[in-house]
Amino acid sequence: MTARTTLVTGSRSGMGKAVAELLAARGERVVGADLADADIVADLAKPDGRAAAIEAVGGLCADGLDAVIACAGLAIQDGPLMIAVNYFGAVDLIAGLHPLLARGTAPRAVAIVSTASILPSDAGLVELCLAGDEPGALARASGNPLSYASSKLALLRWIRRTSILPGWADAGVLLNGVAPGLVLTPMTAPIMATAEGRAQLARSAPYVTPKQAVAEDVALLLAFLASPDNRYMVGQVPFCDGGKDVLLRGDDVIIPAPGEF
Repeated sequence: MTARTTLVTGSRSGMGKAVAELLAARGERVVGADLADADIVADLAKPDGRAAAIEAVGGLCADGLDAVIACAGLAIQDGPLMIAVNYFGAVDLIAGLHPLLARGTAPRAVAIVSTASILPSDAGLVELCLAGDEPGALARASGNPLSYASSKLALLRWIRRTSILPGWADAGVLLNGVAPGLVLTPMTAPIMATAEGRAQLARSAPYVTPKQAVAEDVALLLAFLASPDNRYMVGQVPFCDGGKDVLLRGDDVIIPAPGEF
C-alpha cells in the first residue's frame, strides 16, 4: 500500500503531537493542524476557522484523505471555549472532511473523547450540542462547571450516532473515539502543579497502574483505530484510563434490552 495521509488536529503538543510523530516515524504522511507552527494554522473554536481548515485540507489532499485524528481539546475554566473546541471543533471538522475521507483508502476517523464522559454532566447542554445549536450551547456553558464533561459526553454520543449513518460504516468510513484517563500532557500540567488540582484529579481520574499515562501510551491506540488494521470497530470509544472506569463504575456495563439478543 502507498503511504497513508492522516490529518491530526492539536498536532503541536500532547497526544496530537505524540500520534503525529508515531505515524511519521512509520513512514506515513501527516498533515498537522493547530493554532500555530503547523501545516494548517486554524482556530477550531470558530466556525470560520473550521471552514478554513477544511478548505486547507482539501487543497493539500485533493485526491482524498485516509484518516482524521481529532486531538485538539481544552480543559480550562472557560466553558464556552471548551464547548466550541472540544465538541463543535471536532464534529464540524470530521463531518466536513467526510467527502475527502470517502475518497481515501480504508478511511478512518478518530476523536479524543475523555473518561470525563462518565462524570456528572449537564443534560441540557449535551442536547444543545447534539442539536447543533452552537450559540445556545455556548450560552449555557458560560460559568457552567459541567462544561468539560458535557462536551465530552456529547462528543461520545455524536460518534455513536454518526458512525452508523448512511455513508459512514456502510461505505467503509469507520468512525470511533478514544477516552483517555489522566494523561501527563501540557494541558494537564497546570492542574497537576497544585495540591488542589492533584486532589481533584485523584477523585475524578483515579488509576491503579503504577503510574499515569503519557501521551505516547494513548497514541498507540489512536494510531490503530486510524489504520486499516482496524477493520470492524464502529462507533466505539474504548477507555484507555489506567482503570478509572472500573474504579468508578465497577462491573457496570451496557445491558441489551430483553429479547434484543
